[in-house]
Order: sequence, then structure tokens, then C-alpha cells
Amino acid sequence: MRIERARGTRDFLPKEMRKRRIMEERMRSVAERWGYEEIRTPTFERSELFTLKSGEGIEMYEFRDKGGRHLALRPELTAPVIRMYINELKMTPKPTKWYYFGNCFRYEEPQKARYREFWQFGTEIIGSDSPEAQAELIALAFNILKSLGVKAELHVGHVGLIRERLRIANVDGVQINTVMRLIDKGERQAVIELMDDMGVKGERLDDLLFLLDLKGKDALKEARDRNIIASDSDALKELELLLELLDYYGVDYTLNLGIARGLDYYTGMVFEIYEAGGMLGAQNQICGGGSYRLAALFGGDDIPLTGFAFGFDRLAEIFSVDDKDLERRGVVVVPIREKNADLDVLKEAIEIASMLREFVPTHIDLMNRSLSAQLKYANARHDSFAVLVGKNELGEGKLTLRNLDTGEQEKISVEDCVARLKAYFDLN
Repeated sequence: MRIERARGTRDFLPKEMRKRRIMEERMRSVAERWGYEEIRTPTFERSELFTLKSGEGIEMYEFRDKGGRHLALRPELTAPVIRMYINELKMTPKPTKWYYFGNCFRYEEPQKARYREFWQFGTEIIGSDSPEAQAELIALAFNILKSLGVKAELHVGHVGLIRERLRIANVDGVQINTVMRLIDKGERQAVIELMDDMGVKGERLDDLLFLLDLKGKDALKEARDRNIIASDSDALKELELLLELLDYYGVDYTLNLGIARGLDYYTGMVFEIYEAGGMLGAQNQICGGGSYRLAALFGGDDIPLTGFAFGFDRLAEIFSVDDKDLERRGVVVVPIREKNADLDVLKEAIEIASMLREFVPTHIDLMNRSLSAQLKYANARHDSFAVLVGKNELGEGKLTLRNLDTGEQEKISVEDCVARLKAYFDLN
């Protein structure tokens, strides 16, 4: 019986995995050079960890274990990271700077570059949401994308400005969160209808809608000219310093005052990054982040947090790398022997393969095939060299090294062969 893979999941063949590993290694390298340390959390957690953070509407893969505990495969990684911090490392020096990479699961309708099993790469600064921390985190995300050669457009906003405008309109705390969720979803008409139901009309509603539409380098000036942002606004002062620091980092950005978050623990700066090459269509957001206070929700101290997460799968859709970098070129050691005979030849071949495996991918025949069949296999794999080991070579204390690209070959000692191959692969 043929069994298909589960809907919303994928199989990754070797070439695709090599591409994803190249991406992952570049992203890790940038994060570590910026002083972030890697962490990892369990694949499944108690389900309330996620419902506390995101509400009951989150679509999870849930189950009960044999002890009756309600568990869920993680639908995202921020909540587990904060849970781990509170339980294990809350006494670490601040700020604590971490990065993580892992798979997540959501029971949602699969779409282009959107799957039920997907991967996230993210970072957290625990203990600071200052403009300095915010700027560093955004600059880090910007430099990670630069390392991948991805063209992107960064939008930066501040949820504090929207919340201030809603408070001026006499919208209370619970209603503010409802309005913020609608703004986050882009449901403008629903925002207008809800505000109308709450008695927010006329100039106050117009000012809110005007603020949400403000985008670009003159957005703050336009807001001041219309007097919809107070000059003594703490959110405004924080945003202005953040933008100044982003200029110091050399990060290009678009100021977008309409960015919102539908969860009330987001407190300040928010940003989104979109793929700018048109390769992802409408679903082109590849990163999102901001400042928030989440730890108290899980029983910890009310500490500031700043973080982001990349949609790794969407990045993989647009990341390109030279085909030669995806070829795992190596060496094949070819024992030349009669079937089920010449164990001395096989022993020598194994010893040589063991030496070569210290520095290069190396294969040895596992099917007792003929010389021609082994070389055909090596060519099909795009290996660079074949090392031929036979009775004649053993008798002379030598082996035959064949360049599979040029067809040239020569008899040399084992020591010279190993040294020559090491020099070649160190350079290539």
C-alpha cells in the first residue's frame, strides 16, 4: 500500500536540503557575530502556553498524552523561548540575546509558501525594549537578509501612536484591543463600523484613519501638521530616536504608522519586512517583529522584550544559489576486486576512505560492482576524483588517482594522494 505524506508537509531532497543548510548557516553566522547565542525548546509544549499568548482561536495540532496532559505541537517559537527564560535563566545578565531555529505546526489551509509544518528563524533581546535594542534588532534582520542576497522592503511603525489616538477618542482598554486586531487584519471597514458603534465619529474617526494611512519620510511631519500626535508623546520620542539610530546603521526603511498588532502585549515599535522582487506575490511578508511584554503572562517578571521571526520557508522560495554550490562534489574510492574476493584490496580501500573522510565527502563501493559500474556511479554523483585500489597498485605500494572531470590519471603513493586531494578541496 502506498502511503502519501500528510497534507501541508513536504519532503526535502538532498539538493533542496543543501540549499536550506546554506541559508541556515549564513543566518546563524550573522546572528552569532552580533553576539546572539543559540537556544532550542521542545517540539511540543503544554497547550495553555500558546492559548494564553494567542487566544483560543489559534489552530494547533493538539493531543493528550497517556497521563491526560493537554499538549500541542508548537505553532510558533516566541512563547516557548519566554517560558524557558522564566523557568531556567531569569537570573542571567541583561540584556539576554538569543536566536533560535526550528519547525512549527499549525492546522491551517496550505497556500503558496505556507504549510502546516514550517520553519522559523528568530531572535529575542530579553530585558530591553529601548530604541537602541530595537535598532540593533532591525539592523540584524536587515543584515541577515543581506547575507542571503534577498531584496526586501522594511516598514517601521509604533503601536503606541495608534493606542494614544484611540485613548483620545475615549476608547477603553478592551475595545482598543478589538480595534487593534481589526487594524492588524487590514479590515478598515470593520474598524469604521465598530468605531461608529462606540460613538466615535467625525473628526476623531477621521484623525484615526488619517494616522493609519500615513506612510513615508514625511509621515511624522504630516501628523504634526494635522495635530494628531502630541508633541510630548513618549511613543513619538521613542520612534524618532529609533529612526535616527537606523540611519546610523545604514538601514533603509519606510515609516508606516498604520502597522498594528492584534495582541495587547505589543507595547511599542513594530516592523515588517516584505520581499521586494515580486517572487512571492501577495503573500510577500518574510519577517515581523516588535517590542512587547509577555513574560508576566507566563508568571515571570514584567520585563521588556524585543524580537523578530523570519518565515524561513518563504525565504527558501526566493533564495538563489549557484548550482555548483549545491553540488556535493567528493571522492569515490574504487576497490578493484573479483566478486567476494580480494579482501586485502577492500581493507586498503577502507583505510584510504577513512583518511579522506577527515576532510572531504567520500564514498566506497557497497555493492561489489565492477570497475566500470563504480565509475559510472561516481560520474552520476558528480564526484571530482576516483581513487582506484587494486592488486597491482598494492604490489607497487601505490594507487591510481583519476580526475573525473578531465579523465587524466596517474599512479602515486597513498600519502601523496591524500595530500593532493586535501590541497584541492581546501581550495575548492
